Amino acid sequence: MSRLLAGIAAAALALAATSPALAALKVGDKAPDFTAKAALAGKDFDFKLAKALKKGPVVLYFFPAAYTAGCTAEAHEFAEATPEFEKLGATVIGVTAGNVDRIKDFSKEHCRDKFAVAAADAALVKSYDVVLSQKPEWSNRTSYVIAPDHKILMAYTDGNFAGHVTQTMDAVKAYKAGKK
Repeated sequence: MSRLLAGIAAAALALAATSPALAALKVGDKAPDFTAKAALAGKDFDFKLAKALKKGPVVLYFFPAAYTAGCTAEAHEFAEATPEFEKLGATVIGVTAGNVDRIKDFSKEHCRDKFAVAAADAALVKSYDVVLSQKPEWSNRTSYVIAPDHKILMAYTDGNFAGHVTQTMDAVKAYKAGKK
């Protein structure tokens, strides 16, 4: 009986790890302000959320680690979509707590010089509640769209990168159309 219960518990944990989950910050919450070391086209700078929000909505997407298969694929998808986000007045910023020593090269090679990527410290990961449960020193895969007034318009957590660009693009389009 205890083997059966252990098997059921293990299956439930495996399913939870692969299923979409609700993001920690909810629509309507105020996004925590932050400044983080970042890179764009291989050049270092300080990314400031408040400054980016003065230009329009921000697509803030957290990902586990630079130079991992899913994160590289996700960066390519966001790079391809960045011109459309820009036409809608949105800024894209990728943020990670994993392999932060490599974000300068990652911004050039995989973000294709189209959007910045920033290094998340433990405080930033905690403030957005995006701790990767399997590897707590990394961030999970959560995307947010944040309005210029710091309100969260969209929050989406899913370990699978597919769908994050579509979800955020739809939210930015809805915001621009005045529906949110």
